[in-house]
Amino acid sequence: MKTKISFVLNGVQREHFVDENELLVDFIRDKLHLKGTKMGCGIGECGACTVLIDGQPVNSCLVLAITIDGKKVLTIEGLSRGKLHPLQDAFIKEGAVQCGYCTPGMLLSVKALLDENSYPNAEEIKIAISGNICRCTGYSSIIRAVQRVININRNRTESIG
Repeated sequence: MKTKISFVLNGVQREHFVDENELLVDFIRDKLHLKGTKMGCGIGECGACTVLIDGQPVNSCLVLAITIDGKKVLTIEGLSRGKLHPLQDAFIKEGAVQCGYCTPGMLLSVKALLDENSYPNAEEIKIAISGNICRCTGYSSIIRAVQRVININRNRTESIG
């Protein structure tokens, strides 16, 4: 049975019909054709399928698409609007991207952190990305990339204030 849902995806109001047992990751990739959200482990342990629902990181392989009705969803495609998001730029500059499979989930996880806490310490960054597995880059460059954005934001605030 199909159910009509209404939600905001990457800043755009959308309506779609979904199967009641359809996983959000499948809906995003197969119906919305947004391939940045990856299917990794399928059991919520790798973080490759992370999206933000109402600003909170969620493993879309564990969530039914029907649950986004009335919510705001951000995928990696919505992170940049015409130019790289500062986090994406910092990931590139710090070498925090290799194969790129984990990158969308990592970026969205740290975006959620920075939206709640503008100046997290290294331990808070580690906790925020703890649900994301990276097999290529390692975590040091990812943490440096987040710290780069924090320092840029801190310098902007200090120069304004």
